[in-house]
Amino acid sequence: MRLLLPPSETKRDGGDEVALDLHALSFAELTPIRTATAGAVVALAREPDDMMRALKLGPRQVHEVGRNRDLLVSPTMPALDRYTGVLYDALDAATLDAEARAYAADHVVVHSALFGPLGAMDRIPAYRLSHDSRLPGVRLKALWRAPIAAALEAEPGVMLDLRSEAYVELGPTPVRPDSAFVRVVSVDGAGRRRALNHFNKRAKGLFTRAVLTERPNPRSIDELIEWAREAGFSLSFGQRRHTASVCELELVAA
Repeated sequence: MRLLLPPSETKRDGGDEVALDLHALSFAELTPIRTATAGAVVALAREPDDMMRALKLGPRQVHEVGRNRDLLVSPTMPALDRYTGVLYDALDAATLDAEARAYAADHVVVHSALFGPLGAMDRIPAYRLSHDSRLPGVRLKALWRAPIAAALEAEPGVMLDLRSEAYVELGPTPVRPDSAFVRVVSVDGAGRRRALNHFNKRAKGLFTRAVLTERPNPRSIDELIEWAREAGFSLSFGQRRHTASVCELELVAA
């Protein structure tokens, strides 16, 4: 099984004094694109005002320019530890045991606008780049979409896509029986379901943590739904179960 997670705008500082090694990242076929994108980010960061405008940064975010400028020489840490924010706070990677972290290394993929899909334990520096960022001479969607789609399609087994739709645009979810995109919904007293935006992140983080601590091995989406029910989550097919589009599941936020 593979869980696809979105990144976060916010990143934890620090790490070990081991610089970024693009060739050591998962999905090695994406190394040339990563090299080009990282080079464009570092070059733009040498012009702070230009980078502030390109990344739509405010005065309190000027430190992000320095992060991008030093991208290739900064300390690194596993991607699962680097990202912060609502989803990653709920996932709480720092408290996972060794077995859970080993499972994450094999089963969790984090989709970065800068690096593309990453293994959870791939070591990366702090940086700032979003799905809609504009770099001189680089259109992220045009650059990433087809290569990421091919990389994800090649991944075997059940694939559960917990990314935002914006990141799906940078690399579509595979269309196949054992692949599904997850929407987080709330249910009111009348049983009506409503899609959530900001608050969906916590539900995704808690679900991911449960997967990492219990380490299921579903062979189909139906088996994954059954495991989720036993683990205390309401996960079910959405309206697109039987269409040519990507299968959609609905996860009810607690």
